[in-house]
Formats: sequence, structure tokens, C-alpha cells
Amino acid sequence: MGGRSRARKAAAVLGVTGLLCAALGAVMILLVPSLIRQQVAKNVRIDPSSLSFSMWKEIPVPFYMSVYFFDVMNPDEVLQGATPEVQERGPYVYRQFRRKNSISFHDNDTVSFRENGSFHFQPDKSRGSESDYIMLPNILVMAASAMMEHRPAGLKLLMTLMFTTMGQRAFMNRTVGEIMWGYDDPLLDFLNKYLPGTLPFKGKFGLFAGLNNSDSGLFTVFTGVKNLSRIHLVDKWNGLSKVNYWHSEQCNSINGTSGQMWPPFMTPESSLEFYSPEACRSMRLIYQEEGVFQGIPTYRFVAPKTLFANGSVYPPNEGFCPCLESGIQNVSTCRFGAPLFLSHPHFYNADPILAESVLGLHPNAEDHALFLDIHPVTGIPMNCSVKLQLSLYIKAIKGIGQTGKIQPVVLPLLWFAQSGAMEGKTLRTFYTQLVLTPNILHYIQYVLLALGCALLLITVVYQVRSQGCKDALGQPGGAPWSEGPPSPRTPLLQEPSPQALA
Repeated sequence: MGGRSRARKAAAVLGVTGLLCAALGAVMILLVPSLIRQQVAKNVRIDPSSLSFSMWKEIPVPFYMSVYFFDVMNPDEVLQGATPEVQERGPYVYRQFRRKNSISFHDNDTVSFRENGSFHFQPDKSRGSESDYIMLPNILVMAASAMMEHRPAGLKLLMTLMFTTMGQRAFMNRTVGEIMWGYDDPLLDFLNKYLPGTLPFKGKFGLFAGLNNSDSGLFTVFTGVKNLSRIHLVDKWNGLSKVNYWHSEQCNSINGTSGQMWPPFMTPESSLEFYSPEACRSMRLIYQEEGVFQGIPTYRFVAPKTLFANGSVYPPNEGFCPCLESGIQNVSTCRFGAPLFLSHPHFYNADPILAESVLGLHPNAEDHALFLDIHPVTGIPMNCSVKLQLSLYIKAIKGIGQTGKIQPVVLPLLWFAQSGAMEGKTLRTFYTQLVLTPNILHYIQYVLLALGCALLLITVVYQVRSQGCKDALGQPGGAPWSEGPPSPRTPLLQEPSPQALA
């Protein structure tokens, strides 16, 4: 009796425990995804109380800019009409630091900021030093010559004499440091003195002089506190909702984010759009594939082939023209009128004629395609490498002797890769809070549901078997055999007769 009573109590405890586990697991399955979304929404918004605010304010990921120059090997021959031959030099690697300041929150769910950047040369990661000499086209001479192409012959003659007096030539031999961060040039001093306003800068001239220890303008973006779907999207840049560099409203529109974070809860149908002040336009990347970075699930986004396509290949880009071959974008309107072009390195994804017109170029996806690996739940980049090339359109200008007999060609100057990957303590914290913990909760809910169902099944089996025993043994407490006269059909044992034994 005591044993059966204890068994019944144990079965009851198992049943109640199983029911609770199953109920808790079912509740977690229903509520955990919603709770995770709420926590992500709370912690990715631009708010001093969010976990990602410090990451947004000062990016903890080490960023590097690797610069590769195209050293012109035959400048004298090019002046006589030969095909340019270049040799890639580098990388010259710089550590890039970014920090937002002048942060100001507004009542319309936006925040304004400036982001200061600085670059520090990394000799141990570089192949060469900033004192290396590179032969490149003289950008100021070629740009000034291009601007004079349709001017009167007298003005061209005066410019030729001025170039000669100042010792200016079509090609220049400068150090990496000078090309990057600036050098003094008598032509620049002359233009600023006698033609003020012709150039948007004063002092030294360098391709990256405006980026070091400076900012890219005043960005105003949505915080996501009131409307999460608009988080990080640019509301205005330098007080503008669109620029006026291009020839169509679509090309002038400022779309996407400032290029560092994107709205959370992405899908393969999502795209990455951002405004780049350096390119003077918005760019849009498209989803390519799923991946994993250091245990963190990612979506890889890449540039579509139409990113720098000309208007005849991709009509929406007509506003960026006048265009040359497809695959390069004319940025002269936002670069003081100089015939500069933006593209992928080595003219990757561009009209093949561009790479064939310059000896020494080898475009390929592995080395020259750009990508961003984004954690789709938070919209935060895990690993990225953005690669772009700057080229100069050069040709002989009749009446300006310094340009010789140069055949028209888009000549690459340099290409650079801005790369960064989350690592160290930041990566571990991100993985623990946004990957490991949700995964643990995900497994716990199904373990609880399975455990509860198993315990309930054990209880049911016990009850069925217990009821079967009761039916076989009769009512609890009764004798196993009834007393009274034997059934007529039950044979009685009798002593065998002597005849049977004989």
C-alpha cells in the first residue's frame, strides 16, 4: 500500500512538472522573439542609454586605409603619343581614427554631428615609405589645360608661358606623403592670388589633404527612438536634403545612412544605401549571400555592376553625365572642374577598353571588388572592405605645349581600400549579448518543451499501466480470489481410483 501511494505521488509531481515545463517552453517560443526584437530595438537606437551608443560615437573597430599608386613608367613616351604603362606601388597603409563631436539631439527624432577623422601611417603594414617617389600626371596642369581647351588661342599661349616660367610639366615626380597630404605649388599660389575662387582650397594641394584632421560635413540623421525603421537614415547633410552637383533630381538625392550603420532586422531583399561626401553622391549596395564572421551570422552586400555605369547602359545614371565609357563616373563637377573619374580599382566591372588602354592593369573580383558584411539583426557591420579608384582624363590640348601629343586616355592615379573588422573585447561583447544569449534562450525553450512533453508522457504511461493492474487484480483492498463454492465448470481434485492406478 505505502509503495503504491508513493508512486502515485511521484507520478503526480512528474505530471505537474512536465506541464509547467511544457507551458513555460510554449510561452518562451511565443514571447522570446518579441523580447529579443524589443531589446535589439532598445540597444541599437542612437540614444545615450543604448548599448551601441558608445560604438556609434567612437567606432571601436580598427579601420585601415591601404593606398596603391599607379607609377607611370614611360612619361616621356606618353607625351609623344605612346600608350601609358603603369606599375602598381604599395600598399601604403594608414590607421584611420573616427570620432563624432558636436552631437546635438533635436525634437524631430534626429541628431546632428560632425565626425572627425585622422590618419596615421603604419610602416609595419606598408610596402614602402611616405618618402617613396611616384611618377603621376600633374593634376593641376592637366586640369587647368582641360579648362582652357575651348578658350582663345591667346589665353592658351599665356598659360603655356606661365607653365614654362613656373617649371610646370605634364607629369610630376612627388613623394607619397606629398601626393597624399599636400605640397606647395607656385601654380596654386598664382591661381589663388589672381583668380580667387577658382579652387575650393588654399595652401598645399594633396589628394587626401582635405580628409586628415577634418570632418566630412554636418550630418543630421534619425535616431530611431520614435521610428526604428528610419534609424541612421540621413535627414540632411550640411543643412541640405539634396545636392546640386548633378543633372537629375534622383542623382542629387541624399539617400541612405552616413555609411557606418543601417536599420536592424534586414532580409535578403534589403539593400545598403549611404551618402558619401567624398563621392558627392549616394551609393546603393545589394545583397549577395549569407555568411558567418567569427561565429556571427552576416549578410554580404556588394556593388551592383550598374554602380558606375554610364547613362546609355543604365538610364538612371544619366544625371551623372557627361560620361565616357561605362564603369567610370565623372566627378569633375564636385572636384573644382578637374576631369577626375571614380571607379572600381583597375577598372573592374567597367568597359574592357579602359583597362586595355593602359598597360599594367589586371582587374579581378578577388582583389578589386568591394563588400560589406552586416549582422542582419542589428544592421552593424562586422567586416568590410570598400575599394575605389581615382583616375584623371588626360589628352593633348592644342595650344598648350606642356600637353605634347598625349592621346586621350583615362589614366589611373591611385586606388584605396578602407577596411575594418570587429575584433577583441567589442567582438566578444557583441557575440555574447546579441548571438550567444539569444541562441541559449532559443535552445532552452525547446528543451523545456521537450522535457515537459517527456514528463507528461511518463505520467500518462504510468497511469495507463496502473489502471491495467487494477483491472487485473480487482478493486484495491479486496482478496485476489473470491471465497465460496467452486464454479460448476471448475473441476475438483479427487483421489484417483485404484483402477486408474492399476
